[in-house]
Order: sequence, then structure tokens, then C-alpha cells
Amino acid sequence: MRLVAALVLLLAVFPAGAQRAEPPNGILLVAKPSLTDPNFHETVVLVTQAPDGSTVGVVLNRPSGRRSEKTGEPVYAGGPVMREVTLALFGADSPPPAPAFHVSQDVYLSMHPANIDVLPSRPGQHVRFFAGFAGWAPGQLQRELQLDAWFVMPVTEEILFRADTRNLWRELFDKARGARADGRIKPDILC
Repeated sequence: MRLVAALVLLLAVFPAGAQRAEPPNGILLVAKPSLTDPNFHETVVLVTQAPDGSTVGVVLNRPSGRRSEKTGEPVYAGGPVMREVTLALFGADSPPPAPAFHVSQDVYLSMHPANIDVLPSRPGQHVRFFAGFAGWAPGQLQRELQLDAWFVMPVTEEILFRADTRNLWRELFDKARGARADGRIKPDILC
């Protein structure tokens, strides 16, 4: 039942956020130690919000140990929803031909085969593959932020495509904790 609900959510969200000239709206969530859900414990999650308020994300620091059959690139465990579906985070000079979330300048997230099948399309192109994703209903992530489960940080291309993610959570957690202490991080960025 949860799979059907997730699929319905994706079918509603991906076309809505895809081909419009939407500005980039990705952020990073850094799990606080109090977040004990095993799906998100000590994770760094790239999230983007669709125009309908639904939020979709992928876990950046959980390599699955698998590799893409097509490219040989590592596949990351993107989240607990639809783990059998492949998503790609990729750099592109212009919007891709099929639905994709615009998460950062020249960076997109998509599960559409028309986008994924052509990756990587040029040498040196940034690309990362994920099995599954994380999803939040409208208002759900805001509630988690109010419960103080996450730090919110800006997206950088260096973090999105970092080759070694083993210490990513600890580094960003320490950075966010220090920034929060001196007032640089605003917890209400998604509210």
C-alpha cells in the first residue's frame, strides 16, 4: 500500500516540478543524533520541494555497495521509498528533456529513463545514481524541523558529488552545530 501511495505521489510530483523554468530549490538536511529512525540516522539528505509542497530527497552518504550496470558508477541507497527505482543526480548545462527537479545551478535530480539512459553524456559530467528516495507529504518535513531532527544547510556541488562520503555526516554535523551556535543557520528555511 505504501508503494502505491509513493508511486501516486511521484507521478503527481515529478511532472509538476519538471519542465517549468523553476528556480533551483535544493537544500541539505543533516540528521541530528536524536533522529533515531534507521533510514536517516547519521545521514545527509539532498531535498527539493515540488510546487505542490511535497518534498523528495536522496541520501548522499549511504553507498549501497552496488554499481550501475551501464556506467560502473557506484549506486547509493537513496532512501526507503521505492528502492527498486533508479534516480540520478546530474550536472547539465541546460534543463534535461524529461521531468527533473532543479536542485542547484546546473544540477538536476530525476528518475525519468529519458534522462537517466543518456548519463553520463559527456566525459567528466557529474553524475550520481541512487536506488530509492525519501519522500515527505506536505507539512511533514516542517514538523520534523520543528521537532529539531535536522540541521538545514545550503547545497554545494562539491558536497553533492563528493567521491568519498564516509565522513560527510560528521563533517557537516560539526559545521552545522558550530554555525547554529553563532546564529548563521536559520532553522525555518522550509517553513
